[in-house]
Amino acid sequence: MAYLLMFVTLLHLITLAMLFIATMEKSWWVWDNMENSDLWYNCRFDNATGTWLCSSSKETEWIQAVQVLMVLAVVFSAVSFLVFLGQLFTMSRGGLFYFTGLCQIFAGLTAFTAALIYTLHNKEILQDLRELTLGHFGYCFFLAWICVPLLLVSGVIYIHLRKKE
Repeated sequence: MAYLLMFVTLLHLITLAMLFIATMEKSWWVWDNMENSDLWYNCRFDNATGTWLCSSSKETEWIQAVQVLMVLAVVFSAVSFLVFLGQLFTMSRGGLFYFTGLCQIFAGLTAFTAALIYTLHNKEILQDLRELTLGHFGYCFFLAWICVPLLLVSGVIYIHLRKKE
């Protein structure tokens, strides 16, 4: 039981970190490693100064939906972890971690929806930028997709996890 508890806790922390990175980092769409776009900014590397020059992303309904859903996924996952810690110390013996599991599942569903919207509507989201065929999805986009099954699996594990001690 102790190993399962450590595994679930570690999985939760890793997934929460990956979800936070996917939400905040600058690599949802990349053009030749010199220009990229994320949920918040469009950035271009300036060779003369050796720095990234960033401007705010154009606000469309699709990018706002992805932003809100990713932030909600981070919030659900963080609340889930805090509730899990609270339940771990206050729950009576034999109790199940239903609320923690449901929060994790909601986090997985919101991350899934955000990644799906970005996948299906990236042309509308990146409409005024360079040609899309010259670019590709960045690592933050893939992190968001990797978080989806991890969040859902950890949510199901939490629902079935019973406090023994």
